[in-house]
Amino acid sequence: MNRVYDCVATRGLQAVTLAVLMIAGAATAPAQLAADQLPEQLKGIGIEEQLDARIPLELEFYDEHANKVRLGDYFGRKRPVILTLNYYSCPLICDIQLNGMMDTLKELNWTPGEQFEIVTVSFDPLEEPALARAKKNSYINAFGRPQAARGWHFLTGRRDEIKALTRAVGFSYRWNEDRNEWAHATALILITPDGHVSRYLGGIAYEPEVLRLSLIEASQGKIGSLWDSIFLWCHNYDPDKGYTLIVMNVMRAGAGLTLLVLSVVLLTFWRREILRRRAAPAGT
Repeated sequence: MNRVYDCVATRGLQAVTLAVLMIAGAATAPAQLAADQLPEQLKGIGIEEQLDARIPLELEFYDEHANKVRLGDYFGRKRPVILTLNYYSCPLICDIQLNGMMDTLKELNWTPGEQFEIVTVSFDPLEEPALARAKKNSYINAFGRPQAARGWHFLTGRRDEIKALTRAVGFSYRWNEDRNEWAHATALILITPDGHVSRYLGGIAYEPEVLRLSLIEASQGKIGSLWDSIFLWCHNYDPDKGYTLIVMNVMRAGAGLTLLVLSVVLLTFWRREILRRRAAPAGT
């Protein structure tokens, strides 16, 4: 009887294992394919989220007036901080991202320097404060709110300090010799008033309500949870309809949930098998 049970148990174990592997393979195949299709110069470029990581507030940079400042100078005011990592001579994507953020902020009644701070840091160690000042003047004029100048800061820095900051927030970038420019990703990094990473908003366009709620969350010292990320990933914000489901992402999330459930079932099965074998009389 025990042999029959062992046979059935083994076959059941194999079936569950096969199902888990099939679903895992289906879930990871698109990511693997995307990674394989990346151009060589883009591999290793991206942003690895470091939620709740502490920003090294002691790092020193130069502001747009060539004054030496510490990152900590922009924290501790009970206001959240939006950190953007760009470089001022970027031919395209940096301006697109900053324009997208500025257009979103125009739809909010909040202004940098009042409800929150913006710190834009160049990750190109060769750029100088004069370039940062020109970039700041351009954006403050385009923003149309002169008072924002006291709350939107454009910094430059030295290689070691830049590396320390980018490592802390999981920002990877690389110089592209062929195109003579930096290859990098884009995101708004929301940071709490005491200097901890609260949330990442990727891309180059941002929903006003999502940004507003993210700032409120960061101002309260809250860290975006896994479930918050899943909610935002499975929904799209429509000003007329609110949050609407993205069917494809829900299907992907469902596959991941199925994988999780089957993994739990498998682990439970293994545990019961081990307990049963230990409890069986010797020589059976």
